[in-house]
Order: sequence, then C-alpha cells, then structure tokens
Amino acid sequence: MPVVIVEMWEGRTVEQKRQLVEDITSAFVKVGTQAEAVRIILKENAKDNWAIGGKLASER
Repeated sequence: MPVVIVEMWEGRTVEQKRQLVEDITSAFVKVGTQAEAVRIILKENAKDNWAIGGKLASER
C-alpha cells in the first residue's frame, strides 16, 4: 500500500486537490497498484511557514 505525502502551499481549490489525487492515483495504477490501495495525504502550509534561500516564501 503506497502512501504519498504531498506538502504544498495553501490556496488550491477543492477541485484542484481532487484532480491532483486522481492523477497521483492514476500514476500508481499504471504501474500495477490497485487504486483502492493508494493513500494520499495533502499537507497545506502557509507561505510564511516555508522558506527558500533564506527568505520566507511569503516575502518573495
């Protein structure tokens, strides 16, 4: 049973998240995994809780 953890910035719509999990599941199905076995955890982070190159993403 694969478990996929996706960390991303907050702000996507429910429809965008739905499409993302469908696409990730489809990729596993293509390599022989049953769709029902795929577990996906979406973790949304505020841009001020994420830094790139020493700067908060909210300040870029």
